Amino acid sequence: MASKPVMLVGVDSCEHSKYALEWTLDNFFKPFGSNAPYKLIILHARPTAASAMGFAGAGAADVMPHVENDLKRQAAQVAEKTKEICSSKSVNDAQVEICEGDGRNVLCDAVDKYNASILVVGSHGYGAVKRAVLGSVSDYCAHHAHCTVMIVKKPKVKH
Repeated sequence: MASKPVMLVGVDSCEHSKYALEWTLDNFFKPFGSNAPYKLIILHARPTAASAMGFAGAGAADVMPHVENDLKRQAAQVAEKTKEICSSKSVNDAQVEICEGDGRNVLCDAVDKYNASILVVGSHGYGAVKRAVLGSVSDYCAHHAHCTVMIVKKPKVKH
């Protein structure tokens, strides 16, 4: 029996990421039960302490272990929440991983590592200026990942 193609989902702590994961589970996994068409790998990219601190001056070495511990704690919370979401959708065979590095590079590298057929990421819905200043993981992946990239946008709430 041939192995299933891999679907890779990038997650972080934002609501857009949670929505993208839930949407993916609802549309590609929940309807199929144990016969889902993809092997699911969910990946969280944890920033390095140095990148989180930016250019710190004197005393940075004293703070670095605290920042590192906080980033590990936050990543563990994201992984735990991700597992809870999967469990609530009756998806129990998802592989959840935490990798250290910039999300753009971590996701594109994981696509190659797992030979993923599709990469799913959420979208913050930034405009062109914010995207240019802050960078966009989804935009970067759409241009650099060696697979199909699906960008899931959370619908805007109408008032």
